[in-house]
Parts: sequence; C-alpha cells; structure tokens
Amino acid sequence: MACLKIFSRDLPELTNEIIKYFHDDYITLHSCILVNRLWCRLAIPLLWENPFSIHFIQHLDTSNIISSIESWGAAVRTSTTQISNLIKFIYRSLFQIFIENEVNLHSLEVVSSSSQEKDSFITAETLTKFSTLLNSNCNSISSLYFKFPLCYNDNNDHPTIEKSLSQIINSQENLRKILLGFSRFSLYHTLLSLKSSNCSNTLNTIIFYYVDFKNIIGLNEVFNQLNVLESIQIIFCQFLDTKFIPQIINITKPFKLKSLILNEILQIESLLLLIQKFGNNIEDFGFKIGINVSQQLLQLLESVIIYCSKIKILYLPSGLNSQNINSLINLIENIKQNLNYLLIDTNDNHLSSIILQNLGQILPFKLEYLYLSLITNRSDLEAFLKNSQNTFIKILVIKNTTKYESEDIFPYIEEYIIKKKRIKYLAILQTFLTSFLTAPRKNLFDLKDKVDYYKLYDIMIFKF
Repeated sequence: MACLKIFSRDLPELTNEIIKYFHDDYITLHSCILVNRLWCRLAIPLLWENPFSIHFIQHLDTSNIISSIESWGAAVRTSTTQISNLIKFIYRSLFQIFIENEVNLHSLEVVSSSSQEKDSFITAETLTKFSTLLNSNCNSISSLYFKFPLCYNDNNDHPTIEKSLSQIINSQENLRKILLGFSRFSLYHTLLSLKSSNCSNTLNTIIFYYVDFKNIIGLNEVFNQLNVLESIQIIFCQFLDTKFIPQIINITKPFKLKSLILNEILQIESLLLLIQKFGNNIEDFGFKIGINVSQQLLQLLESVIIYCSKIKILYLPSGLNSQNINSLINLIENIKQNLNYLLIDTNDNHLSSIILQNLGQILPFKLEYLYLSLITNRSDLEAFLKNSQNTFIKILVIKNTTKYESEDIFPYIEEYIIKKKRIKYLAILQTFLTSFLTAPRKNLFDLKDKVDYYKLYDIMIFKF
C-alpha cells in the first residue's frame, strides 16, 4: 500500500501516516516543524493534541513565566485593571495545571524580582496553595532556588511564606541542590527543614545568596545531619561575623566552601580563619566592598594569595585602591593556572593604568570570560593588548572610559584582537568624560559597519 502511494505520488498522506508514529516524541515533532510547510502542518496538530498534559517540563521558573504572560498582556489592548486580573488568573491557573498533571520537575525556581510579581504570585496565600499542590503531586525535584529581593518588605507575610517554602523542601525525595536567596527572611524554618530524612541522604549543595545571617544559630547542628553534603557557597551575604563563622568552621561533616563573595567585612580575624580552613577549596572569590576597609581588604587579599590557589572565578567590581592593587596583581598571577572568569571594575585613572600595564602578561593561555571596566588611555590599552596576545578569551566585555572622543580604541581592538581571532564574542561600551551626567556613549553593537566587518573573522558582537 505504501509503495502504491509512493508511485502514485501521494506523498502527503504517506508522510502524515509516518509522522503519527512520533505521537509522543516531542523532540522529533519539534524537528519536523522545521523541515518544510507540509511537515510543519502535520506535526502541529500532534503537539497541540493535549497541550496541558505537560509531563515533559523539567525546569520551572516563576519569574520567566510571569514575564512571558506580561509580554502577552502588553500586546492586548484593554483596560489596565482587566489585564492585571487576567494575568493573575492565567499565572495561577498555569501552575495548577502543571502540578495537577503530575509534571516531572527536576528544577524549580521561586523568584520574586519585582513588586509586580509579588501581586501576581509570591504572596502568602498563593504560595501556600502552590506548596500544597506541589506536596501532593510532585516529589521529583532535585534543584530548588528561592530568591526574594530587598524590595519585598511585607514582614507580615514572611513567616507564612517561609513555612510554605519549608513544606516544599520537606516534600521532595531527591533534593540535591538548594539556593536560599532570602534578603530579609528568617532562615529558621528553612534550616530546620533541611534536617528532614529526605534531605539528609540526598542534599549535597547549599547556596546562600544575599542571606542575612544575623542571629542565625544552630547552623552546624543542621549541617551535621546532612550525610552527603559536598559544598556550601556564600554569595553577597551579611553578618559573616564571630557568631556565624565559627558555626561553619565547627561543622564536623567534611565539605568544601566553593564560593566566598563578600559585600562587607565585619571582623577580619574571623574571615581569615575561614579562609585558612577552606581556602584550598574556594573556586569563586570576590568582594564588593567600599574603600573604608582598605587595610582589612589588604589583609584579606594577602591571606587569599597564601591559601586560595584554585580560584576559577575572580570578581572585583569595587574596593580596589593604591594599597591593595599590587596584591591583586600577585593574586591573579598566583591563580592563573585555574582562573577562568575575571571581572575588574575601577573608576580610578591611576589604578586603571597599573592594571592595564601589568595584567596582559600574567593572564592564563585561555579565559572563558574577561570583563574590564576601566578609565583608559590608548597607550595603556595598547600595552595590555600587546602583552595578552598569547591569551584566547572566549567572551570579552570592555567598558572603556576616556577623556576625549578622539581616543578611538577600535583600531587597537582590530589590530591585536579581531585580526588575530583571539576572541569568540565581544561587547564594548565606550564613554567619554565630558560630563559624568551627560557623557556620550558609543556601543559597538550599534556600529553596523564594524559589526559586519568583525563577522568576517567569525567574531560575534553582542550588546553591552
């Protein structure tokens, strides 16, 4: 019969019969859409046959969903009140459909990044309903991410929301990784939930992100219950002081402190003890600290040079000064065998010059990512580009500030980087110091001639 259809040139009907065999193979059906119009027309009905039986969703991010719904709402012309209510309805209905259809989630991100999202989903009432649905229908999550911003100030909701999140943790049977981004929340219930039998034999990674550790007690007791704990990451957290740090140091279970990125120094002695014990395991290090602690910062850098040789990500958006700049150079040289990501930002003329004159020759042979935000002159920039010619940088991002518009850096970029194909992706923003308030800007992404020219060397330009 099939042969007859081929010889009679009845290929559409035959193709339709073949594609029906891909009924539950969503990846293949999506590929069929891209073949031609006929295949697309035949595959679409199968994909939409039962659109809410979405068992294949593995990663769910609340902020991405609300962003998509709001983009759709912005395109619909009706009253603001009607759209707001409709967005809330769609948002909550989608989550209910996902969960009730027993979606096999591997990763869940509960993220509130604006007051809009708070109105739509991240409230005590909706999170309680969501956690109840999740507890009954989904226990397959291996990665949980909870992020709540500084702008979330409804203190009355905090205990209920934290309790709901703790219930989500307790309901999971294979939880391996958790991120706690509670800028203003207590961690009491959440930490207690980590002691559950479900977590004790599965949880291996804990990330603290913008967490306030003030008055947190019993941390070592909780962590000592985690039998397979491998790593802890501390990123932009507050109150790393003599009350908190000893709790980390006194954990008896073996683990690695993989990330330590600071936004304050309260007691340098405690931090030095932390680095002394865990420095050999730290892979991500950085600070976002004011110059009022310059002496303490110098002590910190000297300690990192001694104890932290395996750093892969070095994040330095602030805090550099004439006292510690040489220590920074020494640190980069000391870790260059492992260094993969480097971010440096300073608005100081003198420091920028020192960095450009010394950085190129100490970079590793390969970097995944380099971000430089400096005040430069052409001679310093040329020195850096010449000295770094042995380094391949996959992603290079430059924010270059100069005094005069006549100081065009692109000829140097083209001579030392583009023509030698030393990068894969590039973004450049050039600003001129005519006035800090009205400084003109030149974004490489907007310079079509240069973008087209750089593409000839297989270099992709993205917007700064």
